[in-house]
Amino acid sequence: MSTLNYFLITTFASCYFITVLIVFEIANLLKLELLKINHKFKMNKQIDQRAADNIRALAVAMVEKAKSGHPGGPMGGGDFMHILYSEFFNYDPTDMEWAFRDRFFMDAGHLSTLMYAQYYLLGNYAKDDVANFRQWGSITPGHPEVDVKRGIENTSGPLGQGHTMGVGAAIAAKFLEARFGDWMNHKIYGFISDGGIQEEISQGAGRIAGHLGLSNFIMFFDSNDIQLSTPTDEVTTEDTAMKYEAWGWNVVTIDGHNHDEIRKALTDANNQTEKPTLIIGKTIMGKGCVTADGSMFEGHCELHGQPIGATGADYAKTLANLGANTESPFDIFDDVQEFYKNLVAEKTAKAAEKKAEIATWRIANEALATKLDFFLSGELPELDFASVEHKAGLATRAASSGILGYLAENVENMIVSSADLSNSDKTDGFLKKTHALKKGDFTGAFLQAGVAELTMACIANGIALHGGIIPVVATFFVFSDYMKPAIRLSGIQELGVKYVWTHDAFRVGEDGPTHQPVEQEAQIRLLEKLKNHSGNPSFLALRPADSAETSVAWKMALENKNTPTGLILSRQGIKDIEPQGSSRYEEALAAEKGGYLVKEVENPDVVLIANGSEVATLFAAAEILESQNNLKVNIASVISEGVFRLQSKAYQNSVIPANTPLFGLTAGLPVNLEGLVGANGKVFGLEHFGYSAPASVLDDKFGFTGEKVSNQVLEYLKTV
Repeated sequence: MSTLNYFLITTFASCYFITVLIVFEIANLLKLELLKINHKFKMNKQIDQRAADNIRALAVAMVEKAKSGHPGGPMGGGDFMHILYSEFFNYDPTDMEWAFRDRFFMDAGHLSTLMYAQYYLLGNYAKDDVANFRQWGSITPGHPEVDVKRGIENTSGPLGQGHTMGVGAAIAAKFLEARFGDWMNHKIYGFISDGGIQEEISQGAGRIAGHLGLSNFIMFFDSNDIQLSTPTDEVTTEDTAMKYEAWGWNVVTIDGHNHDEIRKALTDANNQTEKPTLIIGKTIMGKGCVTADGSMFEGHCELHGQPIGATGADYAKTLANLGANTESPFDIFDDVQEFYKNLVAEKTAKAAEKKAEIATWRIANEALATKLDFFLSGELPELDFASVEHKAGLATRAASSGILGYLAENVENMIVSSADLSNSDKTDGFLKKTHALKKGDFTGAFLQAGVAELTMACIANGIALHGGIIPVVATFFVFSDYMKPAIRLSGIQELGVKYVWTHDAFRVGEDGPTHQPVEQEAQIRLLEKLKNHSGNPSFLALRPADSAETSVAWKMALENKNTPTGLILSRQGIKDIEPQGSSRYEEALAAEKGGYLVKEVENPDVVLIANGSEVATLFAAAEILESQNNLKVNIASVISEGVFRLQSKAYQNSVIPANTPLFGLTAGLPVNLEGLVGANGKVFGLEHFGYSAPASVLDDKFGFTGEKVSNQVLEYLKTV
């Protein structure tokens, strides 16, 4: 063998040997890395399970200490909550009110301990807070109440409303994204239970969300097949997945305790661009509950709505099964606490990156950024309601239409909605200046809700909760009955939703008693007497007497930002109040005090009191009383008794003097005005349902003409 060949062979052998060593070393390194990854994966799986069990243990402990509550559902939902908040939910722990955060809307308010436990792990609540669940003065009430700084986006409890408010928030986010850019891509998450799915409002919310393609709305359905008193199969046999698919949703069914399946479902939902997503998580009621002998006790109805110690489960053994310290059940597990401490830091850093992205956008889009800040401030642009001209003798719904047209051109962050009545409730005055929201195009500002009054009102609450947009909803006044649950939550949550109710009295006419409001005004005005937690009237009810007062009513509504407002408007034309000076609008601004004199003389013999259409009737009656009976008459228009009662006693007495005969006229129940006229006054109102006939015939038959009212006044004066 030649020297050259020997050299080549030995060189090749050496290279081969070295290559084998390198490959072997790389394989060992890869094996080591895989072992590390596998160990980390196992550790992650372990901490995920520990965190979910910690949530379960906290929920059990809160209910047990309070001696009331709902432990079973939170025990089933713990896995989803942990995965959602640890891996998907974007927010800034140092700036909880950050406008571009993801939002979580709870529907099943009875699962409040699920939220409190999760937010305790995140540092939003202290140990004492969760230990004082359901107690006086506690910030952890039995059902969650809006507390954005601690992560509670909505008040919930009445089933069905929470997720519907989430739909409203998703609409608001799409509306803003269409105006300011795709960077505004935060998500709205919802959480619903079997009861929320069964509530009728879910039909409207599901239909509208699917129809509009709200791909930014992701809802988890905690499907444990158990409700408070029965298994769900005793109540329903519907295919929930098919129902939501028919509405245009993306639907996936998973094991609600399998973290990998939860993770994949949430990943796919976040990548969805066309449809809202429903994740049906098959969960177990009372997951982790055990009996005194350690055997499993899960999936029972009795675990739904009472402390587990009052059921077949054992409280202490269940805590131990979940890994909790039975002597100190409100502790966060050490490893879970360390995990969440790091997680909060990661969330803060990620939010900072998003804020930097937004800051770059602001520099490149100064005008848009200024407009966005103005939207989010809740302030109003300069508005000149005096510039809105009205034809003579309009129905107040028609006057409102003109104002809405003006607002469409001057208030860019308003969404108006109607329950299939825009050409009748006259919100079409707004619609004619914009276009309807639709799938893929949220540049419009009108929501066609369809025949879904409660859903529409709930959506408005969600829009208001999101922020940056003024929601207005409209229908006939008699159908405010459908909206009452949402109106109540508007009041409790102190939301500036504007309700427009037309066809305000029996003068609806031929449609008959089903469409003629009688008791509705009394119901709504009760809310003016009910105070919210800020100590203010929970509602502002305004029934204007003519077009000028309608302009003032809209001014009052828009300036009332912290409570809901209802505008109660007529179907029929109303004779305008003659101005005593040069400007009827300027005089009507006195309505901002709730009531004022629209006709005034010195030393009146009687003061006539009304609101809305009846003020014009009082003018007709006063003309007869003065010309035929030589009486001196004052007339007070009281657009809102609630606001009127906030004025000084001296002002109230200047309008409605206690030592003068007082006569009230209302197309509703007499109770509407009885508080104003007092024990010695008289109110003529309607004390029966209406009838089908032309409005003018009903006025005569019911006694609401100038002549018949004047006779009522004369009869009353004989008694004083």
